[in-house]
Amino acid sequence: MLLENDTFLTELTKLFNKGKSTGSVVMTMKRYDGRTKPKPRSGNILEPNEYKCLVRATLGNKKITTVINHKDVTKFQMAYGNLLKANMDGLKKKRQK
Repeated sequence: MLLENDTFLTELTKLFNKGKSTGSVVMTMKRYDGRTKPKPRSGNILEPNEYKCLVRATLGNKKITTVINHKDVTKFQMAYGNLLKANMDGLKKKRQK
């Protein structure tokens, strides 16, 4: 489900809390140009002047998505980084050989 940036971060916190007891949260980020249809094979293709960032998170069958505009990237990255630092406490240390 497509959410606003702040709502996405609060839902992501809930997913991380659920993920501590069961399952894993899978995050994906990719460049997004706002196109919902496939590119035509021929013809002039207009490139957007500003790209967006598509962020998805899944835990089991629960899926959340947000689209970040170019001007909001810094604010979102700061909040996202703080969220990851707060919720990455259950990781195991890697054993060196």
